Amino acid sequence: MTPDVPTLELRGLGKRHAPGLPPVVDDLNLTAAPGELLTLLGPSGCGKTTTLRLIAGLEHPDAGTVLLDGRDVTHPHVPPERRGVGLVFQEYALFPHLDVLGNVAFGLRHLPRAERLPRARETLALVGLTVFESRFPHQLSGGQQQRVALARALAPRPRVLLLDEPFSNLDAQLRHTTRQEVRAILRRSGTTAILVTHDQEEALAFSDRLVLMRAGRAEQTGTPQEVYTRPRTAFVANFLGRSNLLSGTADRLMARTALGILPLSEAAQGPVLVSVRPEHLAFTDDPAGTPVVITARDFRGRDATYTVQLSGAGNAQELVVHDATGRVLPEGTPARVQVLRPARVVR
Repeated sequence: MTPDVPTLELRGLGKRHAPGLPPVVDDLNLTAAPGELLTLLGPSGCGKTTTLRLIAGLEHPDAGTVLLDGRDVTHPHVPPERRGVGLVFQEYALFPHLDVLGNVAFGLRHLPRAERLPRARETLALVGLTVFESRFPHQLSGGQQQRVALARALAPRPRVLLLDEPFSNLDAQLRHTTRQEVRAILRRSGTTAILVTHDQEEALAFSDRLVLMRAGRAEQTGTPQEVYTRPRTAFVANFLGRSNLLSGTADRLMARTALGILPLSEAAQGPVLVSVRPEHLAFTDDPAGTPVVITARDFRGRDATYTVQLSGAGNAQELVVHDATGRVLPEGTPARVQVLRPARVVR
């Protein structure tokens, strides 16, 4: 493989579950570079898991091509066991009758017997579980079981590791720490990985790049920061974090909206829909601020999320404001808000 060849490339990939039904995956194009951590993010039914299954060879595409290290594995169909792809699912599927070492070594039957245990121990060291090699799955925590499943998938040294909602069965704190550990392990191993999730926080924290999917297509692709700060559509703005969407009329770098005249991040003209992130709104004592009424408050310890309604006869526009100042504004309190950053025009 030459350095400029992607580890994974999808070209025009398409899949329907039955003739006449809408496509589950529709003309999907994406690449993953060597060592890249790529996330497929989107709501249930958007085609994330089907895409993973097409990459793995568990399903046949109706259209398009999957290439691994530049090699077409769809024409003819290359079976999963010959693709050099590792799989980690929600259910760890560890063998209860095998200890940790036996579980990791199970996927190494293609190696000479003398090489299996050294490779398994080497991989256990990578995931920090060497001291647990003689334990059985029921003797491990959920996070440790997840790392055993990861070690079993990494031991054969796959070209690409596919992770389908691997942290969803863990509680919130364990999910956070296990995600960090898995990301660090993949970095150390240099493995290209594709994560499927519907959890936006997970996608932002884990990924080098993310693909936000909708109805089988890639709605937007980019680094987490790019997609979050520069959403192209209302769907992206609302799915990846919350957003306040306001109709308005633009004149170059300004737009007149129910929130007042807002600066824009890029020039536009005529009717527009703009996105203002909740953290880009702030309460203010400045009489020039836009009057609102507090309708709800969600306290989360270090910050709070307020729902406010614009004041004025017949104005039912609600907005969301993130506040980290520690102030307490009860429901029904009148207040004023100001916009801290330019709004983003979305489709």
